Amino acid sequence: MMTQLEINEVAPRDGFQIEATFIPTAEKIRLINALSATGLARIEATSFVSPRAIPHLRDAAEVVSGIQRRPGVAITVLVPNVKGAERALACGVDEVNLVMSASDSHGLANLRMTPEQSLEQFAAIVEAVRAHRQGAGVFINASLSTSFGCPFEGEVPEARVLDLVERQLALGVQGVTLCDTTGMANPAQVARLCEAAQARFPGVPFTLHFHNTRGMGLANALAAWQAGITRFDASLGGLGGCPYAPGATGNVCTEDLVHMFEQMGVPTGVDLDALLAASAMLPELVGHDTPGQVVKAGKADRRYPMPAR
Repeated sequence: MMTQLEINEVAPRDGFQIEATFIPTAEKIRLINALSATGLARIEATSFVSPRAIPHLRDAAEVVSGIQRRPGVAITVLVPNVKGAERALACGVDEVNLVMSASDSHGLANLRMTPEQSLEQFAAIVEAVRAHRQGAGVFINASLSTSFGCPFEGEVPEARVLDLVERQLALGVQGVTLCDTTGMANPAQVARLCEAAQARFPGVPFTLHFHNTRGMGLANALAAWQAGITRFDASLGGLGGCPYAPGATGNVCTEDLVHMFEQMGVPTGVDLDALLAASAMLPELVGHDTPGQVVKAGKADRRYPMPAR
């Protein structure tokens, strides 16, 4: 029997953090509640970063405390440091996501830390989570940015990526997300890295995070699935992006990803109609059109009337 995919919705964090305007807290909660009813495996609700760093997510605690929790839908949040982790745990999150870069240049530009410094911080965060009274059952995931290439350095060697994964796991990280941060990956490269990672670290839950910067997001997701990956990050409407890829489109679009796999007969557990209804809320919410295609064109089984003669 075919394994059901796990889709992790990242729009409330990765999408909203770079929007031009602040999305009101009540609207974030309304959208996350709608997403929770679609069958998504997990939702990355926000980031517990300093409000000075990302003002648009300054309401992290209010959002997580205000959403309706549903059995079977894990609420995950990004935590940049021990303080952020402690704030997140106090809100009762199911999972924390730690972030570092595979390249020195991107790490310094994005996090002001080299990978070595990030690993030191990871150790402190893991220790703090496990010592916290609400941290016992919390899953610890690590996202490795620029796993498929760095916008400043170019190629990031596969051996370096795998070495960093090994060091993350040694610290107590339980799952790893390989991130194509600026949309540099191609399907052949994706297949190679996914196969190598799973062969070297059997049993570790790997998630793939793609951006559609150069139009290869779905192709890369398909290549990852063919290589055995069943967990994917995606963003409603294709929201998101990266400040180091100016003018680029955002993350791979959730409803387009779900539509592709469902059309292939791959189970996602997601109610696509409910997901499309949630996506249709976005233009009014963010004040602009979104890159998603299925929400505009309809599903592939949509039928049209014959043109009048």
